[in-house]
Amino acid sequence: MELLTSREVTILMEAHNGLSAKLACEAGFEAIWASGLSISAALGVRDNNEASWTQVLEVLEFMADASDVPILLDGDTGYGNFNNVRRLVHKLEQRGVAGVCLEDKLFPKTNSFIDGERQALAEVDEFCGKLRAAKDSQRDDGFVVVARTEAFIAGWGIQEALLRANAYAESGADVILVHSKRKDSTEIMRFMEQWSGAAPVVIVPTKYPSEPIDRFVDAGIYNFIFANHALRTTVTALQRNLRRLYESRDLMTIENEIVGVDEIFRLQNVQELKRSESRYLPQPSATARALVLAATGGNFGERGEMAKSMVFISGRPLLSWQIEAFNKQGIKDVGVVRGFNKAQVNLQGPHYFDNDDFASSGELASLYAARDFIEGDVVIAYGDIIFDDFILSNLMASEAPITIAIDASWKIRNRADKVLDLVVTEGVPSAFGRSASVVRRIGSDVPRDQATGEWCGLLLLRGEGTRAVCRLLDELARDAPETLRKANIETLLTTLMQSGQEVSAVHIYGHWNDIDDEASLLAEAEQPTIA
Repeated sequence: MELLTSREVTILMEAHNGLSAKLACEAGFEAIWASGLSISAALGVRDNNEASWTQVLEVLEFMADASDVPILLDGDTGYGNFNNVRRLVHKLEQRGVAGVCLEDKLFPKTNSFIDGERQALAEVDEFCGKLRAAKDSQRDDGFVVVARTEAFIAGWGIQEALLRANAYAESGADVILVHSKRKDSTEIMRFMEQWSGAAPVVIVPTKYPSEPIDRFVDAGIYNFIFANHALRTTVTALQRNLRRLYESRDLMTIENEIVGVDEIFRLQNVQELKRSESRYLPQPSATARALVLAATGGNFGERGEMAKSMVFISGRPLLSWQIEAFNKQGIKDVGVVRGFNKAQVNLQGPHYFDNDDFASSGELASLYAARDFIEGDVVIAYGDIIFDDFILSNLMASEAPITIAIDASWKIRNRADKVLDLVVTEGVPSAFGRSASVVRRIGSDVPRDQATGEWCGLLLLRGEGTRAVCRLLDELARDAPETLRKANIETLLTTLMQSGQEVSAVHIYGHWNDIDDEASLLAEAEQPTIA
């Protein structure tokens, strides 16, 4: 309101989407004109209310989000009668739009520069009712209602323009817009000579661009709308450059004349998103690896000769689902320990390690087969589990040296496994790694009435945790090779805890499964979304 009622020159620059609104702000304009013509054109339709008012509102919302200056909507005739105007004002205020301009033509409107003399004007009393409805509906005292008279456009002359402008000001309009399509300012100047000054005046000098602004200021006009120049600039550039590209088939024809992609990213405020991602999203280590233990066999296929990790689930091998989950967390370096029918485990991409003694050895033997791969941050996963993405994401959020993912809903899931890897934890359970609980006991011998969860076969090692695991593997290989050959991961974790190494736990609630036999595979295939 202050901009349009002050005696300082104010220019409202046309914009028609979020990007043009942002550019208008960066250029220094004090306010934005959300042009009905330009928004319609940008949507590919005519300026005849072919775009619904809700579609216009959606565009306005993006414009308001992208800019930090007041926006005045070219509200045409208000999209209906007084009742439509009331709802329009309410919705504009919800979106932080500073005001609306209403014109005294009939709905649906036609652009002022198309057969203007043939366009009918609204009855004065009816239009004044719209203005009163708009002012009565506003909740923000600063919301601006601009009344636009098309008397000159319709060829009704100076007296009609003055009559209407005075009536509109008396009905509560904050500002009067006087429109003219002459190629000079004669009508505007005649209006100002006789105008009572009941409200500030704003003009749209589209048809008389050669007239200097200072001349209008001397006449008492301080507000100007550059109504369609962003759109016309865009169209000019696109027509020229697209034609040149089509004719040349050569990107270099225009490459040096257009902004770089980095400028588009700047306008989209990509850097803010990157800063926020580092604050709100789990940040996996850039050097993180994943190791899948997939050496054991299973009762799959007609003769039971299919490797577990290559069983198809929803049209793809189980191993490919695991690799995709790792990739989504930024983990591209994946190792796989093979054993049973290892020739089948042949997806492109992973590093492969072989445990040829898989039939008589345990998980630590498979782990040791990939000993040289275990360095830095490493996720270790059983090769027969499938899990939702958020489980791995939450596990990766843990900054502890050693963290496992445990299912706190194990009691109510009633899983068919005869042997469960149960866990006893201490501390507040959390689904997020930043506040993980501490593991006190893990293994199939944990009493069910003491267990707080079931280990789901996902383990994260970081820094000292990785080094501790490697040291223990090396010690077992040197001093207790039979233990290394037969023991499982639970034995490894228990030994580490007994030596004083803390093991943390991230609690999950379902959304994973292991593929133990043909029956569980069929159940999983029928219901791909894990629950």
